[in-house]
Amino acid sequence: MLAFRVRPDMELLDESSVPAEVREAKRDARAFAREHVEPNAARHFADGTYPREVVEAAVEADLVGIEISEAYGGRGASLRESLAVTEELFRADAGIGMAIRGRSFGTNVLERYGTDEQKERYLPGIPSGESFTGMAISEPETGSDLAGMTTRAEREGDEWVIDGEKYWIGNGIDADWVLTYVKTEETDDRHANHSLVVVPTDAPGYAAEHIPEKIGMRASQQAHIVFDDCRVPAENLVGERGEGFRMVAEFFDHGRISAAGHGLGIAAAAIEEAWAFVDDREEFGRPIGEFQSVQHDLADMRTEFESARALTWRAAERVETDEAASDWSAMAKTKATETAVECAETGMRLHGGRGVLDEHRISRLYRDARLPLIYEGVNEVQRDIVYKRSEA
Repeated sequence: MLAFRVRPDMELLDESSVPAEVREAKRDARAFAREHVEPNAARHFADGTYPREVVEAAVEADLVGIEISEAYGGRGASLRESLAVTEELFRADAGIGMAIRGRSFGTNVLERYGTDEQKERYLPGIPSGESFTGMAISEPETGSDLAGMTTRAEREGDEWVIDGEKYWIGNGIDADWVLTYVKTEETDDRHANHSLVVVPTDAPGYAAEHIPEKIGMRASQQAHIVFDDCRVPAENLVGERGEGFRMVAEFFDHGRISAAGHGLGIAAAAIEEAWAFVDDREEFGRPIGEFQSVQHDLADMRTEFESARALTWRAAERVETDEAASDWSAMAKTKATETAVECAETGMRLHGGRGVLDEHRISRLYRDARLPLIYEGVNEVQRDIVYKRSEA
């Protein structure tokens, strides 16, 4: 009987689905991931430490803040170029991938809606590595309900005075500034009551602490932020008062594509781990990959992955070219992140008892895969968006 073997030419994150103009960025990201991310992934997952040396190397490799315009030191990467980079980094490791990509949280909103002075002040330091940022939206009691956030900002003279809490905020402790979503208005229109304000993390009244240890993406940092009479200059308002909901909703179209890229990277890694394991593992005198039921599992994983990837790249194109593409980004986020979970679960099952051991990467992927289901809006909310847009 022929031995079961992984096809040497099977490349899950192949370039055939990727526009020609972003393939070089994809290759660069893959080379970086193999040299810097993969060798450090297990250690940072185990001890939950921030991968500073890897992030510094990413700055040198021009992989931080890539979406920031060239005028402010970035690469001016398109959404599809960002997706090409993201799926490669997250295949290597989701936690380190989040640490690298998260250095520029909120910069696309600030660059689109901020003043020239704000952009000159806050953006150039991100790609150069001199500073980094976060974006504070979620709260301890409110996550997906953007219009229900309660952290308030009151205008007093030439200052905004902020009171409230934010939770699950990437880089909330060590970032230099955080783009913060606050309630500034009291109108009958729930979608016109919030605004965005840049809050330096050294502002008086700003305090942050690490949230309890997470089960996955342990190399990335998330914080609980408390604003207690936190005062920032009035000029730190980004865009117009009361337009925060609409600005963030637009940001989420891009963010959902990014989250789909996270799912694709994790799913690809889970398939590769499962395929390699069943190739080597023997039961009943032969590799378990020779059993038809196992082959069907692998076939299902590959089929679901390819479906999710095709949808994600199609959705990225729609978001870039069509302002009314929220249903596409929501479908991509839902499909890709749920495919990551399915592939990780199947991979765990195929590993048998070894799947629960920390020494096997599939156990790490199994935990990492849970997080993208939640951020950028839980998938139940994504289904609401898809239905409402389809009904219209």
